[in-house]
Amino acid sequence: MADYKALAQDMFDSMKGGVDVDTMVDRFMAEDFVEYEAIPGMDNTRDTPRQLFKMMLAAFPDFSATVHELLQDGDKVVARVTFSGTHQGEFMGIPASGNHIEWSVIDIMQFRGDKA
Repeated sequence: MADYKALAQDMFDSMKGGVDVDTMVDRFMAEDFVEYEAIPGMDNTRDTPRQLFKMMLAAFPDFSATVHELLQDGDKVVARVTFSGTHQGEFMGIPASGNHIEWSVIDIMQFRGDKA
């Protein structure tokens, strides 16, 4: 069985300020990737995380992801992650506050080959 936990860790490690978002999405997300999280104004395709991460990196230039836990069952990985960054630009209509922001998420990813 493939070590999808290691692949998920690599993906979250690459989510940081200065990353080339297009390269990251192309490396880790399949052409038919589906975003199940409803994000205002965005669809549910592979371009959704591409658009979202570009917006997040513009608003939070020091953006990073800290993985707390990864659980694998077959081709699925559950990740408990905290995203953080300093709010230095507008994000979804909210003007920059200068505050350090943290938000926790749980992602469930299904892998095929080396992509989610």
